[in-house]
Amino acid sequence: MIAASADRRLDRRRVIKAGAILAAAGPALIRGARAEAPQAGRAKGLIAYVGAFTTPERRGHGGGVNVYRVDAATGAWTHEQLLEVANPSFLTLDRAQRFLYSAHADIEEVSSYAIDPQNGRIAALNRRSCGGKNPVSLAIDPTGRWIVVANYASGSVGVLPIEQDGSVGPLNDLVSLPGKPGPDCKEQAGSHPHDIVFDPSGRFIAVPDKGLDRVFVFRLDPASGKLAPKDPAFVASRAGDGPRHIAFHPQKEFAYVVNELSSSVTTYRFDAKRGGLQPIQILPSVPASFTGDNTGAEIRVAPSGRFVYASNRGHDSIAVFAVDPRAGTLAPVDWALTRAKSPRFFRLDPAAEILYAANADEGYSPQPDTDVITPFRIDRAKGTLTPTGRVIKTSSPCTIVFAGV
Repeated sequence: MIAASADRRLDRRRVIKAGAILAAAGPALIRGARAEAPQAGRAKGLIAYVGAFTTPERRGHGGGVNVYRVDAATGAWTHEQLLEVANPSFLTLDRAQRFLYSAHADIEEVSSYAIDPQNGRIAALNRRSCGGKNPVSLAIDPTGRWIVVANYASGSVGVLPIEQDGSVGPLNDLVSLPGKPGPDCKEQAGSHPHDIVFDPSGRFIAVPDKGLDRVFVFRLDPASGKLAPKDPAFVASRAGDGPRHIAFHPQKEFAYVVNELSSSVTTYRFDAKRGGLQPIQILPSVPASFTGDNTGAEIRVAPSGRFVYASNRGHDSIAVFAVDPRAGTLAPVDWALTRAKSPRFFRLDPAAEILYAANADEGYSPQPDTDVITPFRIDRAKGTLTPTGRVIKTSSPCTIVFAGV
């Protein structure tokens, strides 16, 4: 276990200034710290990119994007680089894993980075306006030509081109999400899209809107980069559910949404030809015995399609659900406690052997530990999660992506 160098606290002005300098100057001003030099002849494995909250408004004290080398044999993470940028709250890779892209919480920009194929280190390429404040999720279309972004605070979805050198081009399209806000006056004052996910075919884009209690569905024209709403344009959730993130079944026509405000998971039947969503089940994301405060956060479907995982902030756990192979509905299997505050995000490694829970303290629970990534070994037969015993210390982690090297 290697502690991240992000323990140093960076004030908001310094972090934003560093990000702006990097975007303008590119690789010459990368401020990376190598905690351990790679050994000669070392077996190649995975690179983990971890984004962190950096500003006081986000209770953040991370440094930006941290780059780690993951040892294929032991699972140990070695810190390779810190790139100081403001609030890289969501990361995604292009399909060839040549470029990394980040959304920046509370700002109106997305950024691009070139990946060194030899060591996985990143160099800033450029930043572009995404047309709205607080982008929270990114997705790249199947052609690799467009990046789509959900602007949480502005209630909009933007489309930007990806240039041949991997940089992001100027805003190409921007659509606002219409509807009546939900009943929670604080959390649902207006439209708040929180996720952008292409369905397995790449034909449709699903956008859960926490503020409007709706899941919107769009099609993206790969030639023009313009968005067109499906007809009907959305499916409504229960009032006050606050749909946050969505995950599609990899083989069958089902989708699953974690509802932030009601701490529940909704199962939808998905019409892969027309893009329609039909709710068929809702069940709690926390145990019936839990009586504390909680909000749902992330959701994933195992590559096998047999299990669904959802994270809880407050109960501080990863819920495990078994998928009925015919009906697509869920049944609770277990809740794995992260033993750290607020698992805002989690991701499965590419082999689907380890689930990594990113615990960014957001003030949801009284647990004493935070600023860690908790790895769980996945039982592929039962879906259950067992802590590996290894904990990765890193400040304010809020997103993770993996690339092979």
